[in-house]
Amino acid sequence: MTRALKGAAAGLAVCFSVTACGGDETPEPERVMASQQCDGTLSPEAARALETVLNTKKFDDAPTGGLERTTDELVHDYPESWRRTPRHSLCRASPATGSDAVKIDFRLHREADLPGDEHAADMHAYDMGVEALSGPRMAELYVRCVSPRIDGSGDRPARIRGGLTFLRSKLPDTVLIREANLTILHSAALAVVRKLGCENDAGLTEKPVFRPKRE
Repeated sequence: MTRALKGAAAGLAVCFSVTACGGDETPEPERVMASQQCDGTLSPEAARALETVLNTKKFDDAPTGGLERTTDELVHDYPESWRRTPRHSLCRASPATGSDAVKIDFRLHREADLPGDEHAADMHAYDMGVEALSGPRMAELYVRCVSPRIDGSGDRPARIRGGLTFLRSKLPDTVLIREANLTILHSAALAVVRKLGCENDAGLTEKPVFRPKRE
């Protein structure tokens, strides 16, 4: 191979090793702030709550697409909602350093799956949605949705359960932690029901209201 050909081959190798040779494409910015986690579904209050429970302001780079994927899967699952359907992951938020993580998922549930008074001692009931529970290790939020995207939900509303869990939590069982966890989950759930087009936001208010429920 001549020197000229070798030079051209080297140039092509360099060109193919980057995203674009002509400069038309630019790499996506890192999504490492709390507000960018969970596909951008977190309100400013929820983003601050996430920083609190994971004790960080910088996170692993967050993927996108979780909100659309999750809502599409809930619509798809509705005909099978007479049984417990699979959980669909909206996101996993992980600190840039550290081993803990917060995971948020959604699924359809049966009426019999509502926890009622049967829940762990460190889970506390709140008057939010159909039912809401929060503790130091997890939170749950149940809502009912009537949506034009979900055929049949006018007669039988879709029963949606949102869940927040920690990979490994050592947080104390305090009011601050319980409300922080439920703030995060409420914000994600509100984004899900709005993406689904649920009537009246499936009964969720713009901001969470922390009214302990009598048991």
